[in-house]
Amino acid sequence: EQLINLLDTFTRVQAQRPKRPTGRTATSSNARKKGEEIESGDAATPPSSPSIHRFRNAGDAMMKLDMSALETQFGAPAGEDGGLLFDVDGAAMPAMEFPNCPDFDRFQAKTKDMVKNKRGTTTLAFIFDKGVIVAADSRASMGGYISSQTVRKIIEINPYMLGTMAGGAADCQFWHRNLGTKCRLHELANKRRISVTGASKLLANILYSYRGMGLSIGTMIAGWDEKGPGLYYVDSEGARLKGNRFSVGSGSLYAYAVLDEGYRFKMSVEEAGELARRAIYHATFRDGASGGCVSVYHVGPDGWKKLSGDDVGELHYQYYPVEKTPVEQEMTDASTS
Repeated sequence: EQLINLLDTFTRVQAQRPKRPTGRTATSSNARKKGEEIESGDAATPPSSPSIHRFRNAGDAMMKLDMSALETQFGAPAGEDGGLLFDVDGAAMPAMEFPNCPDFDRFQAKTKDMVKNKRGTTTLAFIFDKGVIVAADSRASMGGYISSQTVRKIIEINPYMLGTMAGGAADCQFWHRNLGTKCRLHELANKRRISVTGASKLLANILYSYRGMGLSIGTMIAGWDEKGPGLYYVDSEGARLKGNRFSVGSGSLYAYAVLDEGYRFKMSVEEAGELARRAIYHATFRDGASGGCVSVYHVGPDGWKKLSGDDVGELHYQYYPVEKTPVEQEMTDASTS
């Protein structure tokens, strides 16, 4: 009964609303059954007796509901029948205006010439007789903006393999995690660790399948397998190179200068780590996109191990000590005593 009363109230409200002339022919459901047409417009049904649809409930109760609005064209143009059926007080929506320029196509083309934020980093890796040394800085930059000084650019793939990060941080991190998952699945399926050659080839095939899709990756895969130390360079175009030493990033030219001058195949782990540390430091000194801390890792028969992580500011005064004046020396002695 409450529902019937509510619908009856709604019907009376609809009947009291004035109707707009539409100039169209509306056919009621009852008239369709009889093949008759009800003219609306000048001969439209008066508001007091709208087009009625009857719904029978339990018993003899009848409900009246105005359904004439659904029998006309929804949202008809204003020029055809006097305006939209469901507009808001006849207010027209303002159209979007184009920029005030003589050649809009040329204006639109220029909007694509956005400022490209250049990326930068310095990473290196080289093979010597006791394994592989991997080193990198920790600065993340976006053009001239330094977004972080503590980024881990050497990523673990498995306990015997590492990857470096150069290019887009998100791309490198995601695909290194993806590679680590695939290497683990390979190990579970074949009961043996994947080789450095196989891991690098797997990553190169994946990146080649996404060639031309905007990836930005320049990575080195370094590790130790059954054949000994291995080092490969892989980029986002699917290129894959094998070598004894690589440096990737905006500061790689400065790192190569130190690395080529001091590289020897037979070195101790300490000597190899110091060579990598000095090469990364000199790159951070000259390259504005490199900086932060210098992290050095060693990959050997027992897996990878982090050798050091030093701030470049401290390394600067370690490599180029400044002679203190007598007053500064007295202040230093007084603070330590």
